Amino acid sequence: MPDSGTPKTFARIAHHYREKILSGGLEPGAKLPANKEMAASWGVAVATVGRALQQLQVEGIIRTSPRGTFVADDPMAGVSARDRLTRVQRVRTLLMEGETSAVSSASLVVPPLYIAEIFDLDHGDQVVRREYTTGRGGTRLTFGVNWYPAHFAAMVPDLLSTGRKKNDDLTARVLEATGRRITYARDDMHGRAADEREASHLGLPVGTPILAGAHRWADDDGVIEYGEWCLPPRMTIGYEYLP
Repeated sequence: MPDSGTPKTFARIAHHYREKILSGGLEPGAKLPANKEMAASWGVAVATVGRALQQLQVEGIIRTSPRGTFVADDPMAGVSARDRLTRVQRVRTLLMEGETSAVSSASLVVPPLYIAEIFDLDHGDQVVRREYTTGRGGTRLTFGVNWYPAHFAAMVPDLLSTGRKKNDDLTARVLEATGRRITYARDDMHGRAADEREASHLGLPVGTPILAGAHRWADDDGVIEYGEWCLPPRMTIGYEYLP
């Protein structure tokens, strides 16, 4: 008997198609299976499929017409820090399929006071600071800055490199080299206006509304990676969690 549509089933279907679209597995304009076909494939009621697709439509990932359901021509869906950590744990890379990154700076610096406090540093201690932009095709998706303990650079020299493709699996290599394991993760987000640096990297006018956030990945020994990032306007971030 088809599933009656529990929240877990509905969320699982939405997550499946969201991930396929964000990863490039389904390209803009691609047609999704008919609702009845999808329901049979998942072993659920057609109404359950409808709820899942309605959620994706609200997120701007898909569009519907009398001809069927299609991936939006310009899916306005961003990738959360949680999505990236899950990606690292599954396939080592921070990037989704078809996504690229470019590192504009990487160096050891004496950080601002709030960063020093996050890493529990003494006055004058240094950290690794990496500035990057992600995109897909000609679309800029994220601008961000990641921070790491300074001694990680001796174990993973690429932390101080801006070389192409050395950013993709860096978190995985940091975890391997340090023997650390992320056991605590937190995301914080807020809307505000883009400053000059953020606007330049995202190709926006200064003052454009953006979604800005920060992630903190840590274990009992302290913070492993702290990152600050922002997304262009109209981008939607969503992720599941256990209640």
